[in-house]
Amino acid sequence: MSLNTLSLKQAKEGLSKKKFSSIELVNSCLSEIKERKNLNAFITVCVKEALEEAKEADRRIKDEENFPLLGIPISLKDIYLTKGIRTTAASRVLDNYIPQYSATVVKKLKEAGGIIIGKTNCDAWAHGSSGENSDFGPTKNPWDEEYVPGGSSSGSAVSVAANMSLASTGTDTGGSIRLPASFCNVVGLKPTYGRVSRYGIIAMASSLDSIGHFTKNVEDSALMLSVTAGKDPNDATMPDKKVDDYENYLNKGVKDLKIGIPKEYFSEGLDKRIKEKIERSINLLEARGAIAEYISLPHTEYAIACYYIIQPAEVSSNLARYDGIRYGNDRSSFADEAKRRIMFGTYVLSSGYYEAYYKRAMQVRTLIKKDFDDAFKKVDVVITPVSPTPPWKLGEKTSDPLAMYLSDIYTVTANLAGIPGISIPMGLIDNLPAGIQILGPHFSEGRLFQVGKAVEESGL
Repeated sequence: MSLNTLSLKQAKEGLSKKKFSSIELVNSCLSEIKERKNLNAFITVCVKEALEEAKEADRRIKDEENFPLLGIPISLKDIYLTKGIRTTAASRVLDNYIPQYSATVVKKLKEAGGIIIGKTNCDAWAHGSSGENSDFGPTKNPWDEEYVPGGSSSGSAVSVAANMSLASTGTDTGGSIRLPASFCNVVGLKPTYGRVSRYGIIAMASSLDSIGHFTKNVEDSALMLSVTAGKDPNDATMPDKKVDDYENYLNKGVKDLKIGIPKEYFSEGLDKRIKEKIERSINLLEARGAIAEYISLPHTEYAIACYYIIQPAEVSSNLARYDGIRYGNDRSSFADEAKRRIMFGTYVLSSGYYEAYYKRAMQVRTLIKKDFDDAFKKVDVVITPVSPTPPWKLGEKTSDPLAMYLSDIYTVTANLAGIPGISIPMGLIDNLPAGIQILGPHFSEGRLFQVGKAVEESGL
């Protein structure tokens, strides 16, 4: 087995038992990055820094220092600020921006012993569902390079799926972790809003952004969240809520757990092959003792319209700071998708339209949150598709923004409600991956791991 194909747990055990060194592990990932450069998963590869940190990690391992990620290579979506390492948000506006400090999550990963192997490609400013909106060129799906890997955290998902890193960070504003996880056959977690610090991560839509990650399995996802979760005084949206021991949930099983199946997510527009796979997954969970029942989330039909009013409004506000004066290039460097969202967001916030659009969308958002609150009084988790379709071909939807936006139809609700969601692989459709989405109440990530592990063990 090549070292770069190991899970976090396997790598951790192998390093602690001196079966291989961190330098060997890092070099294995660097070789894969070079070998599969055509996937365009990375904007910046930190060769020198990673090897220096690996050398130091080997010394620390020799002295039997025990840290959860010591000596393990991890990649970062290129909207995480990294002190001394270029951070571009995949936009030419920040082509040469070198941050003066690192994001809280980056600090936590490094304090846990993790090695930053590079910064991954993404849709510029995290605006996109396909990975095609990067100013540095599109990322390609490792299962078939003619297809999209999903976005906006495209490079992060690909880096894990193609064994270029053992785990990767992403952001999820409307599905930007869960969709690429589904399309690339990896596990993608969007935590509860406020579970992981947003400090030092370039904002897209501040009331929707969630900070999560990609891993090769559910157990690794639990380990990553154990490292990244927890209150940060630099992020005022974070409650002072205790971080669970997530690994304790992995072997609990699903006996007597109540699963809600929202009828609104299984209507017209869903590819029947995805529907069949999800139904099979639910049947396997029932065979393990879970109890499934149909539920209703009545305001689901308004979610995508609600999201695409609130999100561009916040985008237009957040991108206003990139004026080319303090840092970055001037606004003429913004690409088409950023310009589209700035104009749309400015319009819905303008005098005479604020109440008709933005205020009404916020009221609908409250109703969507209430739908979930009511549902979780009856069921423990909700299971839905991640995407209405399998991955599509590169270029297929680039000329039709509305069709692209509709790919988020099953994922935006979790961001509007602030709840956690996870995408778990459930097999292939025409040799391309598909994922199943598990949603839970606020701060129920442990329960998502519990159910996700059972799905994983079902051998889909």
